[in-house]
Amino acid sequence: MIIKVLMLVLFFSVMIGVGFYCRKHATDVNGFILGGRSVGPWLTAFAYGTSYFSAVIFVGYAGQFGWKYGIASTWIGIGNALLGSMLAWRVLGRRTRVMTQHLNSATMPDFFGQRFNSNGLRVFASVIVFIFMIPYTASLYNGLSRLFGMAFNIDYTACIIIMAVLTGIYVIAGGYMATAINDFIQGIIMLFGIVAVILAVLNSKGGFMAALDGLAKVSDETVSATPGVFNSFFGPDPLNLMGVVILTSLGTWGLPQMVQKFYAIKSEKSITKGTVISTLFAGVVAGGCYFLGGFGRLFEDSVDIAANGFDSIIPAMLSNLSPALIGLVVILVLSASMSTLSSLVMTSSSTLTIDFIKGTVIKNMDDKKQVFWIRALIVVFIAISVVLAIVQYRSNVTFIAQLMGVSWGAMAGAFLAPFLYGLYWKGTTKAGCLVCFIFGAGFMIYNMLFRSTLPALLQSPINAGAFVMLAGLVIVPVVSLISKKPDEKEVERIFSCYEKKNVVPVTQSLE
Repeated sequence: MIIKVLMLVLFFSVMIGVGFYCRKHATDVNGFILGGRSVGPWLTAFAYGTSYFSAVIFVGYAGQFGWKYGIASTWIGIGNALLGSMLAWRVLGRRTRVMTQHLNSATMPDFFGQRFNSNGLRVFASVIVFIFMIPYTASLYNGLSRLFGMAFNIDYTACIIIMAVLTGIYVIAGGYMATAINDFIQGIIMLFGIVAVILAVLNSKGGFMAALDGLAKVSDETVSATPGVFNSFFGPDPLNLMGVVILTSLGTWGLPQMVQKFYAIKSEKSITKGTVISTLFAGVVAGGCYFLGGFGRLFEDSVDIAANGFDSIIPAMLSNLSPALIGLVVILVLSASMSTLSSLVMTSSSTLTIDFIKGTVIKNMDDKKQVFWIRALIVVFIAISVVLAIVQYRSNVTFIAQLMGVSWGAMAGAFLAPFLYGLYWKGTTKAGCLVCFIFGAGFMIYNMLFRSTLPALLQSPINAGAFVMLAGLVIVPVVSLISKKPDEKEVERIFSCYEKKNVVPVTQSLE
């Protein structure tokens, strides 16, 4: 217990120390939200990766999908690395950085407002973020409850309040730069932690080959009658597995807290390096989490899915580790949760301040007032998420959990296609974006409220989220082609940022 407590104290001390160290970077809106657009490749890549993977992934998704698909769930981590990280950086990174600086936009809703000259789109997008970001934030605490109960035997409520307060302190004090530096530290912990945990868990089952052989002997007639299906290449249900890969990988392209990392990156070299770093990080962390979860059925004698749900699988796999390793796991999950939490509350508060309150509620807001409001709303968002998490835990309110389940799909379904086409295609119209906003968020709300009326494949929030994202890629161009064309001169002004000439040394270009 002393070892675990000392590890926690050291961890929290470093996080808060970094927050106060970075106060000098958080004096205006540009510095507080974007770190002055001067963040290097390592910090940006780790900020992207740690915002991507939280306790929801490590405890919830890894356990649930590992149980359902066996070792084939590793494909989810591979998809996260290649599609959710590498391709996202290649396709979105440079263009996002250039156009958002040209338009002087600091948030995703602000981008829509500036790109399509529409205050209505800006406000609508900020409302979608507000509605779906809070339950997503509240869900981050769920994965901690069982791990802290296993490691420290302390009350869940006390645990999440401590985590929320400490996260709030360093985010409010140091802004984006503090979260980026802390994300880097937390990312290092996650990398070493997941490797150590995988080795320890597999060793407890006789090593990798013995564990794989044990998995081949597991059978579940309710899932598949095929022998050895849980250690097969594509698992028992390849179609639904593909839906998970699409949602968790392509979804990052439309999530504000992910895309806004590109706003702050420093240079071309940073994008190139960041792509490699982010891809490797996702491969180790996400691939490792789902790979570990794939062996969950080897521990079915100590797991009661019916009584405790899928969230009990990973804690059961870790319960017999040494105290030092359990302490490392707790720090790992804390790192994953706090990094994502800081990103979510920063995104939520900045979006609500810049895209809704400024100009709509308060007409004139200088930099100091905006930073004050952002800091105040960080407190509000954290407080609301804590209350929701406690209510869900104590009352077993399933509605909150359902709303969290559709939040990823709703935001990505609404924003992915309009953002992507807005960066690349001059013909994208305001109407195309609006229809995609309504369809993406509306379909996921419908899925939550009237799930039984949908076709069987789309009753799953995972598949529904993947569907709305892919559908948006068709909806935006179709509606744009039949709706009123944007002002040609205005579009040329916006896209002129890509025509600017830069002189570079021959080591970078032969042209």
